[in-house]
Amino acid sequence: MTVQAIANHTPMMQQYLKIKAQHPEELLFYRMGDFYELFFNDAKRASQLLDISLTKRGTSNGEPIPMAGVPYHSVEGYLARLVQLGESVAICEQIGDPTTSKGPVERQVVRIVTPGTVSDEALLNERVDNLIAAIYAHNDQFGYATLDITSGRFLLSEPATEEEMQAELQRTRPAELLYPEDFTYHALTEMSKGSRRRPIWEFDLETAKQQLNQQFGTRDLVGFGVENCALGLAAAGCLMQYVKDTQRTALPHIRALVKENKDQSVILDAATRRNLELTQNLSGGFENTVSSVLDCTTTPMGSRLLKRWLHQPMRDFTIVNRRLDAITALKDTGLYVDLSSSLRPVGDMERILARLALRSARPRDMARLRGALQQLPELESLLEEIQDEAIAPLKQACSPMPELTQLLEEAVVEAPPVVIRDGGVIAPGYNAELDEWRDLADGATKYLEELEARERDRHDIDTLKVGFNQVHGFYIQVSRGQSHLVPPYYVRRQTLKNAERYIIPELKEHEDKVLNSKSKALALEKKLWEELFDKLLPHLEQLQRAAESLSTLDVLANLAERAETLNYCRPTLSETRGIDIAGGRHPVVEQVLDAPFIANPTLLNAERRMQIITGPNMGGKSTYMRQTALITLLAHIGSYVPAESVTLGPVDRIFTRIGASDDLASGRSTFMVEMTETANILHNATENSLVLMDEIGRGTSTYDGLSLAWASAEWLAERLKSMTLFATHYFELTELAGQVNGLVNVHLDAVEHGDEIAFMHAVQEGAASKSYGLAVAGLAGVPKTVIQRAKTKLRQLEASGHEVVTGEHAPQVPAAQLSLLPELSEVEKVLADIEPDNLTPRQALDALYRLKTLL
Repeated sequence: MTVQAIANHTPMMQQYLKIKAQHPEELLFYRMGDFYELFFNDAKRASQLLDISLTKRGTSNGEPIPMAGVPYHSVEGYLARLVQLGESVAICEQIGDPTTSKGPVERQVVRIVTPGTVSDEALLNERVDNLIAAIYAHNDQFGYATLDITSGRFLLSEPATEEEMQAELQRTRPAELLYPEDFTYHALTEMSKGSRRRPIWEFDLETAKQQLNQQFGTRDLVGFGVENCALGLAAAGCLMQYVKDTQRTALPHIRALVKENKDQSVILDAATRRNLELTQNLSGGFENTVSSVLDCTTTPMGSRLLKRWLHQPMRDFTIVNRRLDAITALKDTGLYVDLSSSLRPVGDMERILARLALRSARPRDMARLRGALQQLPELESLLEEIQDEAIAPLKQACSPMPELTQLLEEAVVEAPPVVIRDGGVIAPGYNAELDEWRDLADGATKYLEELEARERDRHDIDTLKVGFNQVHGFYIQVSRGQSHLVPPYYVRRQTLKNAERYIIPELKEHEDKVLNSKSKALALEKKLWEELFDKLLPHLEQLQRAAESLSTLDVLANLAERAETLNYCRPTLSETRGIDIAGGRHPVVEQVLDAPFIANPTLLNAERRMQIITGPNMGGKSTYMRQTALITLLAHIGSYVPAESVTLGPVDRIFTRIGASDDLASGRSTFMVEMTETANILHNATENSLVLMDEIGRGTSTYDGLSLAWASAEWLAERLKSMTLFATHYFELTELAGQVNGLVNVHLDAVEHGDEIAFMHAVQEGAASKSYGLAVAGLAGVPKTVIQRAKTKLRQLEASGHEVVTGEHAPQVPAAQLSLLPELSEVEKVLADIEPDNLTPRQALDALYRLKTLL
């Protein structure tokens, strides 16, 4: 809006428009009295997003100004809804004094609430990380930085390909993603609904280094091991600039930048994370996922840590065995029960400390922090019983902090109010001056009692009482019957039905002192509250280390409980390549099944690299493959696993090609998606990779599909030598076992009971002998006529020797089918066509002779 256009408005609207010009993209919440008001387009957008009334105020160029508002005392609920929708909000508060202001009270934006930078408890899902991320690209390579402002965790990585970058976005799932204006990889930015374009200069490398050195108080970034990560630093610099701009305050809890090294973790691509349903199911919900089964953590910060572990399994066996040792110690001693109970009062210490660092902590945050610190001695005595080396560093990091505990016990009342605004937060006895002002503010009851007794005796008025109310202040009340005894210097203040109320100079002087003391007590209390932050912030690093250790203890105790309750075993980690699972189970499926879960073995090693898995649909092939991947993954996060025994060698990646889905928005069919995922596996798998391939080639013609499946299986077994589970309905592939070393056949069987089919779900050596496609189609409710026609066509194909040939050594296997649904005889067909009610006696007799002849 032009300067001239702004000048046409009232002073209040001029102020609004100048502030709004500085925040064009955010919704501006402009404080007016008890409401945050929005105007013009902001009002229209907010009324639609929040379902609030759109009203009008004054005029602009002859047109009414659209206006909408939300009450300031319930603003958190509205902010939460906007943040979930990916919107950002600038909070504009009154910072001037209304009593001394000429014209509109001075206002300014005190913070900007964005999806990735929120720290308020009411705006966050307590059991899920809330990350803001920045992405930068150059020459098809990427820099990626993530920050959890609620913990100070600041990480950097440099994915080498678009697929790797996609996997990182799938793993971290940022609430807000910053990218430069010239960024061309739109498929990546569309993965986050909170994507924000930023000016290119914010990704300048030198500016980024300057920003980061200033934040960490360092001369260079060599100590963090990120000095040469140009792309990652460009992203991290933009991220730091954005967070400083939105928070408008110091960020002392962000103390380091850590480079994530993919060589330290088992790599999972985006498709694998989706297919294994680690924290989110294929429908986008959170039920029936691995985390829903494993996560019985006591604290929200423990729950978030467990999910991070699930998405980042470790290849370093030293770290993994240390976690397993700790779980074993907690499980064998049974201390996980007491430990979980003792951790319950700790709550979300991690996010409380973030709000402390941002100076936005509320009184109840301080009370909860006090409760957490009060638990440390009890936790220390519990952990004394465990002499395990894996527990020792955790024990040391969360040792008691008596001075801080005492400070919070003395400073904050037992049950503080929600906000500091009206006082009542600082405990009595903490500050003598505050106690004096409070005594005055409370009316100095002793003085009032003395005044009442003196005036009653002096004037011989036994009904005289000294009182106070919010409307009239202090007063002396005398009954109507004794009002004639009141001396002349009593000034009447109020007349009641049966009494009169008076004021005297001495009581008026006391009233002025009390009213003044209330404001002075509140001002002093707010000052003491800010000083409390100053006393706690020097210990922030120590407190953060304690929170980190407590969340780790929570996860370890939780995994010990799960191991005991769900009958999991400790995996053995070996440097010898291979996967040997006895009695493996799917951690999620076994929990949702009504019937007992059928456990199965898996054996993969250098001599037995690939299993060709055949068997019926519904037979459990996908479940068997997924459980192998999940047992491998859980072992690499340091958890016990659902099996009788497990021995695992090194695994660098887990790949899955399971399920059918299309990506029509990007113009990719189901088959195209399948081939893209297959190509990724064939390019990147190594001999230490675990590969799950399910139904390769089914999206195209039989000849093409079988040829692709055959060639892919050969490539994996002979060239890559990956540990592979290869499920297929192409029975021709079972012939590969006799042609390629290291390849074996296994199958899941089914048994026929009359017209019923029973799936055994047990893995057995050798190839399946039958396919149950038509039987399963019948169970699914496909019309019997269609099934009958399919059987007829099948017999024709078998009779003509119809087969698929893929080369000179190609197998020639008939497509044998299980006959579960008996074909209708000629008699039955004729009988089915007869309508008895429509037949004359003669026609009925003819029909009977015809049926007899057919028999």
